[in-house]
Amino acid sequence: MEKHRFPSLLISSIIAFLGLMAFGLCVTAEFKRSKKKDVEVYGKLCYLAESGAFQMGVAALICLFIAHILGNMVICRRIYSGEKSSSGKAKTPWITSTLLVVSWISFGVALILLGTATSMNRRQPYRRGWLDGKCYLVKDGVYVGSAVLVMLTIGSTLGSVIMTGRKSQVEQGRRIHAQQHK
Repeated sequence: MEKHRFPSLLISSIIAFLGLMAFGLCVTAEFKRSKKKDVEVYGKLCYLAESGAFQMGVAALICLFIAHILGNMVICRRIYSGEKSSSGKAKTPWITSTLLVVSWISFGVALILLGTATSMNRRQPYRRGWLDGKCYLVKDGVYVGSAVLVMLTIGSTLGSVIMTGRKSQVEQGRRIHAQQHK
């Protein structure tokens, strides 16, 4: 049982680190995003230079994506290598499934929100803008909202990783106990 603790702790630490990085990048992007004073208007044409929030948003998306996929790989490996029910399907506690669903929903919303806000902070040239030739700015709090969703995603993913790990340890303990009584 002890030999599986270190890799599990290492992977959970990597997921937590990437989640904290994504959170920090989202909060920093909130301060670096384009402001109204950055928009240059000439008649009906507008121009908006690329802001630092673009790079930070992309980095946050990458960190979030890697952390979520890594966590889900661990969860799936644990679920499908574990004990099977009489129907041949893997048994999964309801709390693990609930945390997994919450993590995927918050991940999807965070990706959409963060991706859209990040793309708005990219350079918006004359006549092109962001959409239909118009320049758009990210509203206050969008990146902070993304940061909250990042923490919800990472928290529920880690919770699910921990719950599947506990289930595996309990099942292994039962198997050892059953073997000793034979």
